[in-house]
Amino acid sequence: MSKAKTTRRAVIAGLGASAAVLAMPRRVFAQGYSISAQHRKVLDVAREQVARVADRLWRTDIAGIADFSLPSALPRFHFADLEKGTVRSFLVAHGKGSDPEHDGFLKTFSNEVGSLATSRGAYITNEWYVGRYGTSIRLVGADADNTNVLERAIVLHRAWYANPAMLEKWGKLGRSDGCFAMGEADFNEALWHLSGGRLIYADRLGLS
Repeated sequence: MSKAKTTRRAVIAGLGASAAVLAMPRRVFAQGYSISAQHRKVLDVAREQVARVADRLWRTDIAGIADFSLPSALPRFHFADLEKGTVRSFLVAHGKGSDPEHDGFLKTFSNEVGSLATSRGAYITNEWYVGRYGTSIRLVGADADNTNVLERAIVLHRAWYANPAMLEKWGKLGRSDGCFAMGEADFNEALWHLSGGRLIYADRLGLS
């Protein structure tokens, strides 16, 4: 056999081996699930607050955490799933009395009747009812800073002024009378995942 034929056969054999290697299925290693630092802090706050008022809760699987250190233009109402370790975030409006300049930033909290302001603290979600904004969720205050929730009719409801379209036009949401007002489509998530004796905790948390 000539040297040229031997060389050609070696090259062909090498190409065949390379093709066989490429055709072999590659091992895919599982990637560890990771969440953002913000969402990790949200989950920590949710666990802490759920534990603090656990004797008043009917369900401890999901908690709502409202971080009013952020402006209304950003998703700051976090639904923390403590069983799955996941967080989903939504827009939420704050009260007129907490933002008299209407610049989109909450300045103060209040528990006073007639203040039209947002109150800080832990809330317990109760049953649904039909009111001014349609189906809404009653809330009960669980802290000294929100004892007047029922008297002030502070609830969780849908509102057109909390829709994302408001950001396109004004760069901020409208304001409530102190209620947690969500966009009309997003509110359905609250109906299914936050009602029925779960926790909502609101404060200027600085979790971002």
